[in-house]
Amino acid sequence: MKQMAAVPQPKVAFFCMEFGLDESFPIYSGGLGILAGDILKTARDLNLPMVGVGILWSEGYSDQFLDQHGFPQHCRQTYDRSHLEDTGIMVNVWIRGEDVPCKVWKTEAFGNVPLYLLDADFPGSHHGWITRQLYASPPQERVAAEMVLGIGGVRALNQLGLQPDIYHLNEGHAVFAGLELIREKMHRGMSFEQAWEETRQQIVFTTHTPVMAGNEEHDHGLLKHMGAWAGLEYDQVARIGGDPFNMTVAGLRLSYIANGVSQLHGATARAMWRGNPGTAPIISITNAVHVETWQHKLIQQTYNVQGNLWKAHLQVKKKLLEEVENRTGVALDLDVLTIGFARRAAAYKRSGLIFHRPHVIEPLLKNRTIQLVFSGKAHPEDDWGKQIVANIAEMAYKFPDSVVFLENYNMGLGRLLTAGCDVWLNTPQRPLEASGTSGMKAALNGVLNLSVLDGWWPEGCLHGVTGWQFGGGYEGPEQTMVDALSLYEVLLEEVIPTFYEDKARWQEMMRASISMAMHRFSTKHMLTLYYNLMYQPSTTLRKIKHDVLAAMAIQ
Repeated sequence: MKQMAAVPQPKVAFFCMEFGLDESFPIYSGGLGILAGDILKTARDLNLPMVGVGILWSEGYSDQFLDQHGFPQHCRQTYDRSHLEDTGIMVNVWIRGEDVPCKVWKTEAFGNVPLYLLDADFPGSHHGWITRQLYASPPQERVAAEMVLGIGGVRALNQLGLQPDIYHLNEGHAVFAGLELIREKMHRGMSFEQAWEETRQQIVFTTHTPVMAGNEEHDHGLLKHMGAWAGLEYDQVARIGGDPFNMTVAGLRLSYIANGVSQLHGATARAMWRGNPGTAPIISITNAVHVETWQHKLIQQTYNVQGNLWKAHLQVKKKLLEEVENRTGVALDLDVLTIGFARRAAAYKRSGLIFHRPHVIEPLLKNRTIQLVFSGKAHPEDDWGKQIVANIAEMAYKFPDSVVFLENYNMGLGRLLTAGCDVWLNTPQRPLEASGTSGMKAALNGVLNLSVLDGWWPEGCLHGVTGWQFGGGYEGPEQTMVDALSLYEVLLEEVIPTFYEDKARWQEMMRASISMAMHRFSTKHMLTLYYNLMYQPSTTLRKIKHDVLAAMAIQ
């Protein structure tokens, strides 16, 4: 048999509900979207054959400001669209008994590989409700948007003449793409079994959610009404996603390999989905960040020439404190230990943990031993999340000189905070943080992590070297109390004394932190693993099968 040609790099279509490429283009809500944006930038840096597929949300996510009572209020975001290129392509998706036309836009404006965005909210369209708001809560709106992403996304790629080797479904929102790929093959004459098996060879799936509630389920009556079965029969769709239809189970049964987003989360996900037969094996590939987006240039230069990191850090910290004063009128002290916390407002992230024992924390705030900078955003329809934001704002009113809350959290503010604070605090309830990436951004800038051993941190933490852990990985009764007491102990006995009494050690830790983040938590490293472990094997197998069949046909 003739020698096999080298297998070229697989062409990948990366599907995601949100993409965070830049704060000026707000079609993202949080970590999932920012990870997706970082992946597209890294694919461009490494010259990899990848495209992104998403939705052009007409209202962005939302701007969020506090009212006079300290409660978050929302206003819709408008944004510059001049970087969007009209591909001239329209695709139709059959939703609720009628054809919904979607325009397909393209952008490469942020140092990213092409990102194709579907849009049902254009002049003259009656279907603008479908792509108006990211993560709208009414079930019909949610399913319709997921149909546009999955079914519309596959059709858009076909019309663009792009033929991906791999469809990477980032989270369950995109799984209707798998149903559409099966439908296409059955339309060409394949049986359901054969079409499903062939489709599995084309799909890889990433799960991000270690909480059962976060894994979306839909009633089959709703899916049928919406047209989400994509031309398949009830029993076929139920075999893929169960009844009710679980988007994560469907993703695992439509793919040949899947991944969790940290070592710990991979183990959590395997335990969670073990009882579902026919699901793909779940490996662990830890999330990462795009170094060029998130590492401050001054820190990067100083680190590279082995310069004085503390001096460089103070310049960056000064910029953050100026921004704090511009936004809030509060003048924080450059020489005081500044601890940052900025997150999507979710209960498991426990933003109030540091205030757990007032008699411990209040003296530290009143005598200016530490100062706290918070930021965060709740979903416009999440009242619980809004209350979390209001609770932090209340602490800023209570300690006006040493606690600040910065409104309208976005990527720009994220960059400033993860570069300008001294310490980055992370307090999730283990094991509910699948990965978390803000701490990686902080680590890249020599901002030392003080975190529960959850998500990515068990892989990055050398206690007292790259940062600090507290809570010891404990899961069980009174977890919040255990974590809070451990946090105070580490803060009082290690972090505060090192900051004020041993700047040489602090600077060594900064250097160790930057080195750890650059080498182990960059998206270049992560995307290499995606290609080597997830994309390449299936593509190679299919090429060998194809070559063998072709050779047999000649004989």
